[in-house]
Amino acid sequence: MQRLRLVTFNIAHGRGLMPIQGMTSARRIRMNLRRIAALLTRLNPDIVALQEIDECSRWAGNFDHLDYLRSFVDLPHSVYGINNRREGLINLSYGNAFLSKHPITASETVVFGRSKVGEKGFLFAEFDVRGLRVPIVNLHLHYASRKHRFRQLDRLLAYLREQDRVRSPRPGVSPIVCGDFNNPGSHRGDATSSLLSHLFDFDDYVLYPQSGRTFPSPFPSRLLDFVFLPPGCVAVESEVVKSLLSDHRPVMVEFSVPSGVVPDRAQAERVAGRKGDSGAVR
Repeated sequence: MQRLRLVTFNIAHGRGLMPIQGMTSARRIRMNLRRIAALLTRLNPDIVALQEIDECSRWAGNFDHLDYLRSFVDLPHSVYGINNRREGLINLSYGNAFLSKHPITASETVVFGRSKVGEKGFLFAEFDVRGLRVPIVNLHLHYASRKHRFRQLDRLLAYLREQDRVRSPRPGVSPIVCGDFNNPGSHRGDATSSLLSHLFDFDDYVLYPQSGRTFPSPFPSRLLDFVFLPPGCVAVESEVVKSLLSDHRPVMVEFSVPSGVVPDRAQAERVAGRKGDSGAVR
């Protein structure tokens, strides 16, 4: 078994607790990003999933936040999933991203709509963790509309079904899903609870954290940020990290994954099917 530590964090374009985007200077954004980097260094994650991170946006200092963070943390591998692009005088480019100690072997961005500002989406990436394939979805759902969140959920589930159909035969776990869901898991009529129910079609997923609150960070009243772990991830510890570096608090989960085996149910069933057909795995 090997331990993995995953952090998911909506960093609010680097503006800290400033309530209005575009009112923070590039100098203050850089200072806040350095503080985020110091927090990540203290937490020492293997993989970080970031939401609301800017590649180059006028309202966020006009510089690459992911590249800037990477220069201050020991996480050499990174990938962007841009959901919003707008050129011109008020240029914007932002979305989701990963930072990782482990190589990223594949990635794909799915954008839910066509808006040039405020659009959500998810970033899918596969990580090579010492020979084990670890796929992770970094998701950001609509902040205001339950109807939009369910439409976005349909896109995600269709994507995961296709990924399951074409999944690599090499050892790996089922996809981990994490991010900012913009609705509490306790609301049974909303997207987070619905996603947990649908993920049982793939495996016996568990939602973390199971207590605590992440938003708004100074006086949190709601738990909006989650990690869905499949059964290949065991001995789980989770924590809502106290932080005032964004309007969200980060969530950290640590878990063990098998080494050199096939832990997820779908692959196990395929192996069992081959044994039933021929009496031996060829």
